Amino acid sequence: MRKWGMILVGILGVAVLLSLTVWQIKRMAWKNNLLSKIEIKISSPVVEIPQGPSKQSHGFLPVKAYGRFLGRTLKVLVSQKIYGAGYRLITAFELQDGRRVLIDRGFISVSDTMPIVPKIDGMVIGNLHWPKEIDSFTPENDLKNNIWFARDVPTMAKYLDTEPVLLILKSSDLDQENIMPLPVDIAGIPNNHLQYAITWFLLSLIWLGMSGYFVYRSRDTKT
Repeated sequence: MRKWGMILVGILGVAVLLSLTVWQIKRMAWKNNLLSKIEIKISSPVVEIPQGPSKQSHGFLPVKAYGRFLGRTLKVLVSQKIYGAGYRLITAFELQDGRRVLIDRGFISVSDTMPIVPKIDGMVIGNLHWPKEIDSFTPENDLKNNIWFARDVPTMAKYLDTEPVLLILKSSDLDQENIMPLPVDIAGIPNNHLQYAITWFLLSLIWLGMSGYFVYRSRDTKT
């Protein structure tokens, strides 16, 4: 009776782990398809910023705008593998028609001096993006020292009096004073489903081997 119980546990365990393997493979196919669509959208022809853009309809849309930066710049604390800790700089940008949007101008190191905001008109090109960076572990923004811990588009838009629209800068004819643009790409979108699938599959093999071993040992115990 004990032997059959071990066999049942072994079969159920392997079945569960293999089902998780298959699920991760399906998720990988879904994610690869999604990333392909995003990459196509990122590299599509540049257009003017549409009226009332939304995440659902215009996420990653390549856009251009002519106007000028205005007001203060918000610093979002981030870390880059090569450059270490630093800030993304978010500044309001007024279009020729009077609309105001947010511009993610790029990255500076924490040791760099805060660059001056250009006061002339110019062209900016980039992608619209509504990053999801807030969770239950996100600290409260330090407004006194102008340190933000996430690109919270609605909150930043309200703070800088703009539309809740963020353009991630790719290029500009305005002087960026050593600010390094961090344009949108798919490299920052996690896709670890293959590793997860391999992990679950290896665990199923381990479970199968251990189950076989215990069944074998139980037979030796009886003899």
